[in-house]
Amino acid sequence: MPSHASPVTVDFMSRFTASEQFDKVFREGMGLVEETANYLDGPGRQDARLLDRHGAVAYATESMRLTTRLMQLASWLLLQRAIGAGEMNKDEVRKERHRISLADIGRGKPLNGSEQLPLALNDIIERSLSLHQRVLKFDAMLNMQAKADVVANPSPSPVSSQLDRLAAVFGARS
Repeated sequence: MPSHASPVTVDFMSRFTASEQFDKVFREGMGLVEETANYLDGPGRQDARLLDRHGAVAYATESMRLTTRLMQLASWLLLQRAIGAGEMNKDEVRKERHRISLADIGRGKPLNGSEQLPLALNDIIERSLSLHQRVLKFDAMLNMQAKADVVANPSPSPVSSQLDRLAAVFGARS
């Protein structure tokens, strides 16, 4: 290989989204969204009726936190899949990334009445928090890779390209 050849870059995103690890997390996340919807629309409604006022407020608050968390996680997972499949351009990716906030969806402050929450709801909440932690790690890893790619393959500067053109023109005249 000639010394001036550029190094081969590995499309980390495509490899990541095609991996068994990503597929497992994706299926878990989407399954948890479906399980949560089924619980909240079915047995969860009956469970909520058994709670006193404080328990009912805690149930409503935790249900909202849970659904918000899962929607953000599902959005992140779907975005990663679309990026890996090449279904989005860089501008679309940048726009969608700004809509997803993984930092603000963790465990909230303890609530008065939370000791009354049904075991089924607590189980789903804990699994969603576990999924959130794994997605945060994946996101950090992908961000590190993206930053490394930018350093390894910086965008050409408009000034640099103008200087290159000028050098070519003046170099051709000498």
